[in-house]
Amino acid sequence: MIDLPALGATGAYRATNRQTVTDVTGAALAELSLVPPLYVNRTMAALRRGGRMPADERADAMIRAATLFATATIDGLSVEEYQYAVSRAGGVPISSVVAATGTVAERVAAAHASVQSARPRGSVDHWRDPLTRTGRSVWTRRGDVFAVHAAGNHPGTHSIWPEALALGYRVAVRPSSRDPFTPHRLVTALREAGFADDQVVLLPTDHAGADAVLRGADLGMVYGGEEVTRAYGGAATVLPQGPGRSKILITADVDWREHLDVIVASVSGHGGTGCVNTTAVFVEGDPAPLAEAVAARLSAMPCLPPEDDKAVLPVQPLALARAIEAYLLKKAAGTRPWLGGDGVVAELGDGSAALTPAVHQLDDPAAAQAGVELPFPCVWIAPWTREAGTGPLRNTLVLNAMTHDTPLIDRLLDEPTISNLYLGGLPTYWMDPSVPHDGYLADFLMRNKGVVRDGRPLPADRP
Repeated sequence: MIDLPALGATGAYRATNRQTVTDVTGAALAELSLVPPLYVNRTMAALRRGGRMPADERADAMIRAATLFATATIDGLSVEEYQYAVSRAGGVPISSVVAATGTVAERVAAAHASVQSARPRGSVDHWRDPLTRTGRSVWTRRGDVFAVHAAGNHPGTHSIWPEALALGYRVAVRPSSRDPFTPHRLVTALREAGFADDQVVLLPTDHAGADAVLRGADLGMVYGGEEVTRAYGGAATVLPQGPGRSKILITADVDWREHLDVIVASVSGHGGTGCVNTTAVFVEGDPAPLAEAVAARLSAMPCLPPEDDKAVLPVQPLALARAIEAYLLKKAAGTRPWLGGDGVVAELGDGSAALTPAVHQLDDPAAAQAGVELPFPCVWIAPWTREAGTGPLRNTLVLNAMTHDTPLIDRLLDEPTISNLYLGGLPTYWMDPSVPHDGYLADFLMRNKGVVRDGRPLPADRP
């Protein structure tokens, strides 16, 4: 049994209230300490009083933390044991967990440099910059304390919030019970690398405590489903991270056969569990040949336990898998199934089940099913026409436009509800630290403040 204490402002804390973290079969895997709202309030107050490391020291510490996260034994767990736990608890194929371990480490190590991609060209980092003598914008934080309600669908989501540390925020993370292992390992690595206990904390807690985490912070980021977007979409101090509904558009001047590998990878890569996996594909012309080809490729994916090196499909407890299947079949009523029409549950014989791919063809680009995002390789393939325009493509985290139509590309780039636009050769799950995910996190965390000073000399040292 893995022991996962809270990591408060005065060190590890083992609460009397424990939550059992189970694997995909229902077997106990870990015990997670749940802290009450009073403990949360005291910890958030301590963060607000906490110190702040100089920028150069933060950068060095994050590089050390990245190495520890990816290679070291932390709290008794080797990196291989950590990866096994994540895979067994969340049902994520272990190959995806291994890849995500490297991705998180790379992004943490590069966070100090990568946040500069978000800084406006006309801004400087500090008021001591000589450019402020004639007036300049200084890039400054909007607050001091940042809270994260973390996701549990994939460990790679934890590659983003460390950028707040790089910018000088103190950070509180409320982990998901589905994957408490990744944030626990990352916070511990950051502390071992030099961040003080009152600079980054881990606060497992119930719903009442979760509200207290957000109340105690200046700014927050919350992962979740549609209800999260509705609850926090209008809050200026909370950044909701809801469904991605990523899409692919293929116009008639492009032969989809040349891009079939990218299309299939976009749907199924990393188990198809992410907000950046493709939910819908729109084709100018008859969608049936593409749907048939995608279904043929996806049907060959093996059903294996998540810790198997050859596993590529997500695994869930059988009851949850059946609930997801029932939801899919209800939503898919009236569509043409190419794969998964009779169900998507493949029992593994131990109380768990792999979720096998689903491919459904739609008759109308405006069909509501094209917005149904599910946590496994599930894709809706629909016709698209010039008359339909950008309407069906709205509300998209990543759109891959396979087209040579430059005026259309211009319109897609101008559409405010499309967050990222890829052109052709990259799967929708492709990411890079210098490229925004859903905008740069620093867009939310930082602001520009006008500064002008006289020309008197200042000490050369800068904090």
